[in-house]
Amino acid sequence: MISPTDIAREQMVQQQVRAWDVLDERVLDTLRTVPRELFVPAEHRFLAFADARVPLPHGQHMLRPNVAGRLLQSLELEGAQRVLEIGAGTGFLTACLAATSAAVRSIEIFPDLADVARANLASLGVRNAEVATGDATRLDDSTRYDAIALTASLPVYDERFERMLAVAGRLYVVVGDAPVMEALLIRRVAESAWARESLFETVLDPLINASRPSTFTF
Repeated sequence: MISPTDIAREQMVQQQVRAWDVLDERVLDTLRTVPRELFVPAEHRFLAFADARVPLPHGQHMLRPNVAGRLLQSLELEGAQRVLEIGAGTGFLTACLAATSAAVRSIEIFPDLADVARANLASLGVRNAEVATGDATRLDDSTRYDAIALTASLPVYDERFERMLAVAGRLYVVVGDAPVMEALLIRRVAESAWARESLFETVLDPLINASRPSTFTF
C-alpha cells in the first residue's frame, strides 16, 4: 500500500522537479530514494515536499526541491566522481550527492548543523560522505574535485572554487544579490581555461563571510 508520504514525494518529483526541466531519471530516482522528510527540522516537517525554502537554524534554508534537482542534473554525476559541497545544512543534498558519486566532502560553517548532518547521514548508512566544520571562504584545499556544489550564493564570484576543479570538472554556483541571482555552471575545460553557462535565476542565502560588492560613498 502506498503511504501518504510516498504520494507527496512523488508529487514533488513530478509537479515540481520534472516540471522544472529536470529530466535525468537518475536525478529523479535519487530524489525519490533519499527521504527528504528525515532532513527537515521536526517543526517544519509539513514543508518537506513543498515548493518552499525550509527554514534551518542560523537563518539558513534548505534548497527548494526543484533547485536541488537542477543542481544535481547540472553536475552530471555518474557514480565515480569526487565531490565537494559547500554548505551541508542538515545533509539532504549531501546524501543525494553521495548516492550519485564515489565520495563527498562537505564543509559546513555552523557546528550544530554539521552535527545534525552527520547524524542524519549516519542514520541512513551513508558511508561515502564526510561533513567537516569550517569556513569555506578560507578553504585552502589542494585536492582537485570532479564536481563542486555551492548551496549558498556568492554576491561576488570567487575564483577559488573553480580552481579546485579537475580538468573536465563542473562547478554549480549562484552569483549575485537578491532579488535576482544567476545559477551558473562552470566547467574546467583545460588546466587554465574555464567555460561558463547560465542556467536559471533563483535566490539563495549568501555564503557566510563571502566577499560583498564594493560600495562607493561621496
